[in-house]
Amino acid sequence: FFKCLISFKFVTLNHKMGFKFKKYRGFITIFLVVSSGILILFYNALDPQRRLPIYQPSMVNYELVDSTLQHVKKFHKIAPFTLTNQNGKIVTEEDYNNKIYVADFFFTTCPTICPKMTENMGQLQNEYLEDSQIKFISFSVTPQIDSVQQLKKYAIEKGVNDSKWNLVTGDKKEIYSLARKSYLAVKDDGDGGQFDMIHTENFILVDPEKRIRGFYDGTDIEAMNTLITDISILKEEFPQ
Repeated sequence: FFKCLISFKFVTLNHKMGFKFKKYRGFITIFLVVSSGILILFYNALDPQRRLPIYQPSMVNYELVDSTLQHVKKFHKIAPFTLTNQNGKIVTEEDYNNKIYVADFFFTTCPTICPKMTENMGQLQNEYLEDSQIKFISFSVTPQIDSVQQLKKYAIEKGVNDSKWNLVTGDKKEIYSLARKSYLAVKDDGDGGQFDMIHTENFILVDPEKRIRGFYDGTDIEAMNTLITDISILKEEFPQ
């Protein structure tokens, strides 16, 4: 008798619960959807998508910036350029349209920081060899020495992949202007000579909108790891 009574109550309870669930099913569904949305918003607020800064001339060491731009606080972009690479091919800013790229300034006869910078740039090149969104460019600060032939010899010695990495030479005035007014990457040499410069170890990360998104010590392995992480962040911001 007791077993029958318990079974009856259990069936009755299930029936009532099923009825109530059907009655409030729409409400429960809406509640769950809204709750999930609130949880997602709350999670994003606690863990927002990381964005890299957009560097302006006013944010950079004034020694690296042309005096006409040191006050600029917004809208800075890399200016157009026309130079020649290690294969004698004309390279312009259009070759980097819709690309994330890393730039630096060097010269082939540099005995100090350049060998390490070139080695690290080469490792970055190999890291992204199959990634068509990532490219590299190195500007010679001694274009009177770094002819196309000299750059080609250097490129072969250093394992430069022509499809990924341009070593460029050209008019010294144009390169100086790019260094000081666009990439914010070199210092005056201090002797009063026009268009003379001292290049730094900086690698400059540029986004597809031609904006500077980071500066990194091109001689430092930890900085290279940070650069790789930041490239990943930019790839999320600019998916192909």
